[in-house]
Amino acid sequence: MTLSSQSLAEDKAESFDIHKTVPSGVFSPNGMVATSEPLAVDIGLDILKKGGNAIDAAIAVNAALGLMEPTGSGIGGDLFAIVWSAKDKKLYGLNASGYAPSELSFHKLQSELKRLNRDDIPPFGMLPITVPGAVDGWFELHSRFGSLSMADILAPAIHYAKEGFPVTPVIAKHWWWGVYWLTGQPGSFVDTFTINGKAPKAGEIFRNPDLARTYQIIADKGRDAFYKGSIAKQIDEFMRKEGGFLRFSDLAAFRSEWVEPVSTNYRGFDIWELPPNGQGITVLQMLNILEGYDLSAMERDSGELLHLMIEAKKLAFEDRARFYADTYFRKLPIKGLLSKDYARSRRGLIGDHAAQRIDAGNPYLYKGDTVYITTADSEGNMVSLIQSNYRGMGSGVVVPGLGFTFQDRGQLFSMDPDHANVYAPRKRPFHTIIPAFMTKNRKPLMSFGLMGGAMQPQGHVQVLVNLIDLGMNLQEAGDNPRWRHDGSSEPTGKHNAYTEGGGKVMIEPGFSPSTAEDLELRGHKVKESDFGFGGYQAIWFDEKAGGYYGATERRKDGKVEGY
Repeated sequence: MTLSSQSLAEDKAESFDIHKTVPSGVFSPNGMVATSEPLAVDIGLDILKKGGNAIDAAIAVNAALGLMEPTGSGIGGDLFAIVWSAKDKKLYGLNASGYAPSELSFHKLQSELKRLNRDDIPPFGMLPITVPGAVDGWFELHSRFGSLSMADILAPAIHYAKEGFPVTPVIAKHWWWGVYWLTGQPGSFVDTFTINGKAPKAGEIFRNPDLARTYQIIADKGRDAFYKGSIAKQIDEFMRKEGGFLRFSDLAAFRSEWVEPVSTNYRGFDIWELPPNGQGITVLQMLNILEGYDLSAMERDSGELLHLMIEAKKLAFEDRARFYADTYFRKLPIKGLLSKDYARSRRGLIGDHAAQRIDAGNPYLYKGDTVYITTADSEGNMVSLIQSNYRGMGSGVVVPGLGFTFQDRGQLFSMDPDHANVYAPRKRPFHTIIPAFMTKNRKPLMSFGLMGGAMQPQGHVQVLVNLIDLGMNLQEAGDNPRWRHDGSSEPTGKHNAYTEGGGKVMIEPGFSPSTAEDLELRGHKVKESDFGFGGYQAIWFDEKAGGYYGATERRKDGKVEGY
């Protein structure tokens, strides 16, 4: 069913009323914090109550998560953020993702891979390590928007790193897997992240005195201590000794980049993401395709609805695999990818039956595990921030005495010399982590995100369709069962084992048997699963009520709180 005119979309936007859809109990007039670990939420709220703003709170929460949820975050990883500045009445985007080491050339990397008898970059060890961008991201955010001192912001995380904190159940489960996979990597992973050689159990008190010292140095001496000072020198010395490639010069030269968020209008709402090297515009491409269907007329638990969303995902992900990369190294057709005309041409490829093979389009013809944090304050500032080691606890490489593991984001480079995302020194790899924001009539509405690798854009779209098309409230939009399509081509240049043949559709428990049967009749390969559907957090600003509504993920340990 396609839309007969744009008026239906406009009517949908005008009829959307947050007061009808959000439970009155999830409301705060002064400020709000939502993330995946309860104690980290409390830390963010304390920062707000002490006079800090949403930016201060987001940094404090991120520092706490690097300690309390090292299975998805830490200062060895990267950071992306979208900030609504109430003073400026505009959105700012920050790309704090690091690049590949300068001493590891493409040919040197090829030689290293040949020695390991593989043709792609491994997930662990020295080869996938790229410059960590998170600390510089903190200081960029703080210098432009911060209120409290960095010493005050980092003090709670330093305290808990010294004194300890209770590990929560979901994190404990992922921690066990991290220890299982990463024991044996260069450095002090076991000494840093285990208790007597074992992963901490749920409820067990964990301490990280090395990270406390690292945080204290950063609090006292600033970002340069990490990139040009004692920490950078310690990293360089260790990498040279252990056969790694990251150097002092790579750290010293790194700077985050302020970027313009990009958007599309979906039924009267402006949805904002960050441009590549991340995958955020996949969300916008999917929405542009789906805009041509009256999804509100469909049942939320139906094969018809899921089929259209899955096929839109397949189309957008093939473009993602071919075109998304570091814009410093390749001019990308972003305007074409986001063109409504291009979406219309791609939409025409969707039929009643699951596509068994899809290729990337030609946008040049058209000019047109991870942690997520969202915070808001009494001034109207809102932050959408996502930060990650990439794959769980990252590379497993820990410099003795520093208390954090390095990310393995470099695994997402392609080794195909003709690919846009091909590996190169000082190049940023394709990134999966994406913060998001929604506005209407140039006013802020929602800061939101959904962690989980390739699930992230699929989850963003499902949340938005649940809210805008299906009339769910903010919490229900995240609680509703999710689907995930696996099997699209990858930005590494690799095809999944089941790319040919349409891939697989994973659905959570909660969908009716008839929906799964309908999808199978349409040619989809369907399997039920209870793992890998991401983690959602959201804060909605209600100008009329003068405060915020919040929602948190039922699949995580986290919570949302305000005051």
